[in-house]
Amino acid sequence: MEPKYKRVLLKLSGEAMAGNQKMGIDYDTVLAICQSIKECTQLGAEVAIVVGGGNFWRGRSSGKMDRTRADHMGMLATVINALAICDALESLDVDVRVQTAISMTSIAEPYIRSRAVRHLEKGRVVIFGCGVGSPFFSTDTASSLRAAEIGADIILKATLVDGVYDKDPHKYSDAVRYQNLSFSEMLAKGLAVMDMTAASMCKDNNIPVMVFSLDDPHNIVRAVCGEDVGTIVKEA
Repeated sequence: MEPKYKRVLLKLSGEAMAGNQKMGIDYDTVLAICQSIKECTQLGAEVAIVVGGGNFWRGRSSGKMDRTRADHMGMLATVINALAICDALESLDVDVRVQTAISMTSIAEPYIRSRAVRHLEKGRVVIFGCGVGSPFFSTDTASSLRAAEIGADIILKATLVDGVYDKDPHKYSDAVRYQNLSFSEMLAKGLAVMDMTAASMCKDNNIPVMVFSLDDPHNIVRAVCGEDVGTIVKEA
């Protein structure tokens, strides 16, 4: 197998790390994901990762807490997940670095773009924690920003569904999956792929997004190699 994309930004949801537990971290699930990430690096792809924190904290959904503080708590949740991925990758003998947008130098490097790019060039996996480092921005937006900064060829958005549908496939049996979609269509139709800020950033910087299911972690390898495992969102 040959990678179609040389440098990728893998967006992992926090929920994906919980496995069947729904909350917290299922280490076997994380290890399976990391095994596929290792395979991507062995194929010659450079892999950066942004991870969410929804398996620990979704403070904004309650509406009872100050949004800034709730988002700060969410950023810390992403660091827990980043360290778990780092540990699993290291157990597989993968060279990896964690960088955080909020300084916590005792446990991770501060995010420095040039250093992140250098790590990737040396074949190291780089995991970005803390989102963009500011409240009111999602980890989808962090993925778009980091992908633009490091010059990623594509964002691989690993989700709980196998692509983008015209309506919720969990509720409607006649839901139709898109094979290709533009950001303009996605925004016009209100499809829940990523938030508007993230989508606009990808559109403006010409960064395609592949949305696929993580039910089979090997889909990460297939996506890196350009196989049809989900929906490609990009401008025509």
